[in-house]
Amino acid sequence: MVASEGDAQTASWSDWPLRADFAESAANLAHYLALRRRDLRPLQPRLTALGLSSLGRCEAHVLPALRAVGAALAALDGDHGRPRPGFEEFFAGEKALAARSEAIFGNRSRGRAAALLVTCPSEAADEPKFMLQLAERGVEAVRINCAHDDADAWGRMIGHVRAAESTTGRRMKVLMDLAGPKIRTGAVSARKGEQRIFTGDILAITAPGKLGKLKHSEARFGVECTLPEAIRHAEAGRQIFIDDGKLSAVALRVEDWGLLARVTMAPEKGMKLKPEKGLNFPGVDLGVAAMTEKDHADLDFVAQNADGISFSFVHCAEDVAMLQDALAQRRPKDWRTLSLILKIETRQAVDNLPEIVVRAAGRQPAAIMIARGDLALEIGFARTAEMQEEILWIGEAAHLPVIWATQVLEHLVREGAPVRGEMTDAAMAARAECVMLNKGPYLLEAIDTLDSLLMRMGEHQHKKTPQLRRLMSW
Repeated sequence: MVASEGDAQTASWSDWPLRADFAESAANLAHYLALRRRDLRPLQPRLTALGLSSLGRCEAHVLPALRAVGAALAALDGDHGRPRPGFEEFFAGEKALAARSEAIFGNRSRGRAAALLVTCPSEAADEPKFMLQLAERGVEAVRINCAHDDADAWGRMIGHVRAAESTTGRRMKVLMDLAGPKIRTGAVSARKGEQRIFTGDILAITAPGKLGKLKHSEARFGVECTLPEAIRHAEAGRQIFIDDGKLSAVALRVEDWGLLARVTMAPEKGMKLKPEKGLNFPGVDLGVAAMTEKDHADLDFVAQNADGISFSFVHCAEDVAMLQDALAQRRPKDWRTLSLILKIETRQAVDNLPEIVVRAAGRQPAAIMIARGDLALEIGFARTAEMQEEILWIGEAAHLPVIWATQVLEHLVREGAPVRGEMTDAAMAARAECVMLNKGPYLLEAIDTLDSLLMRMGEHQHKKTPQLRRLMSW
């Protein structure tokens, strides 16, 4: 049943062009989805008791794992004629995943299993030493966010990367983020004498230029939303998050100029609203394209200068097709050599993940980024812990590398000392093929810490499989 259902799923993707070297991976993903539509928990302890695989680590090789278990069960029943998969066939998926990871992130440094991806601050455009320090520490890739700076600054950053490569002999990949339709706060207003907003306050969120409509409103504070479509599609009762969830509110009613919301959670000492902070409307279909006019303009530079492109706020396979068509227009001969990083940060992207993956990787090298910041606000913090596991599984089933991103060692990066919980989180990140660090004053210290931690964890864990290295403590 798993084989036939998986084959049917694969056939549903047949209208999309698939590179020859990804066809088997797409089929394995389809078979994995078919397998995981069943609850295997009653079967697993029975298989384990017989000394067989519980199928708990079959992501990269679904049908070979099922055939191997089937042959072992048949042998226990006296039938020794059922064929088993060979070693090469069984681990072909793992081999493909390793090769694709190396193609996108480059050779690993000092035997570390997971690559490091480091976000460049604006200062990197004018500080050549920054890229040199990254290369000396074995960083595999740098991230340039097109939401900040401009093409001139990006060009200087990339020039510093290439100079650092020449000095150290260490190649670093350049991955560039398209900004996408990111919603942010604009201008802010407050009643006279008011400075900080608290839980229970009424907040007005308006379209750009509409703050003047608040004179006779009960709102104590007002803030513009840079994407008017978000307000038009919002409804009473919907949650709203500001500044990565530091403040949450619920919409009360929609007006012609915007909406009114009641703050449901703010810091105990209140919060000062500021421009250029993230705004999230979870579950609201904004009805806007995944690529903005700015993205199309930025792509002219990105397509010619980057090794890979990170696609922000991708929602569906059609979004991927749109970006790939835009790349083909700019680099008709070799656009397929550019890698595509799929940033999974919305509920729609989670729902459409298999199709997004197949549409992307069917035509060019691809990876998945678990963009935990916006994703947590979209699906809930509790669900995010579960979903990051499932995305890891989908990536492994499709033989695509996964990037573990957002707030990795954030306290260390910002304050110079880690907290216990983030060290555990970073250790869990070792199951991904790449770990991303954001910018901050103690970034270099965080790189050193993460490098050591990932090397240690790589000796004990590979994906979901414990590595039984000889214990040194006892």
